[in-house]
Amino acid sequence: MPDRHLIYLSLGSNLGDRAANLEGAMDALGERGVSVLRRSALYETEPVDFLAQPWFLNCVVEAETILPPANLLEVLQEVERGMGSLKLIPKGPRLIDLDILLYDARVVSSPGVEIPHPRMAGRRFVLVPLAELAPALVHPVLQVSIEKLLALTLDKSIVRIWHADEENDPPN
Repeated sequence: MPDRHLIYLSLGSNLGDRAANLEGAMDALGERGVSVLRRSALYETEPVDFLAQPWFLNCVVEAETILPPANLLEVLQEVERGMGSLKLIPKGPRLIDLDILLYDARVVSSPGVEIPHPRMAGRRFVLVPLAELAPALVHPVLQVSIEKLLALTLDKSIVRIWHADEENDPPN
C-alpha cells in the first residue's frame, strides 16, 4: 500500500459564490486522490498585495494523499482550471485559488514546487485558519509553531470568521 502523506492546503475565492466555490474545490480534490480530513472555518479576508478587488473567503484543509508533491500541485492546478479559474492578474481576483502549505514535514524546492509555501508565514489569511486546525504544528524551515508564527506576523490585514448569512453583506 502506498504511503499516505499528511498535507495542509489553503483555499481561497473572491468571485461568484465564494462558499460554493470552496465546497466545489474540496469535492473535486476528493475525486482526485486528496482526502480532506478536517477543514477550518471559513474566514472573510481583506485582500493583500493587490488591494483593488473583492474580499476573499479562505479556509485551510488538512488532508491525506498518496500523490507526490509535483503531482499534487498538478491536481490543484487541474481543479482550478476545471472550475474556470483564470489567473489574469498576479495576486488578483480568483474564482478559486489552491495552494500547498505543508506536505508532511518535508521541505521541497524544485522547479514550480516550493513547500512549505514560501509566503505562508507572512499571511494572516493562511495562518489564522491553519492555527485553528494545528496551532502546535511546527513550520519545517522556520522551526516555529503556527501559533507563534501568527503571533509574530507583521501582516495586520483583517481576517474574520464568516457566516453564510453574510454572503451579501459588504465588508466593513
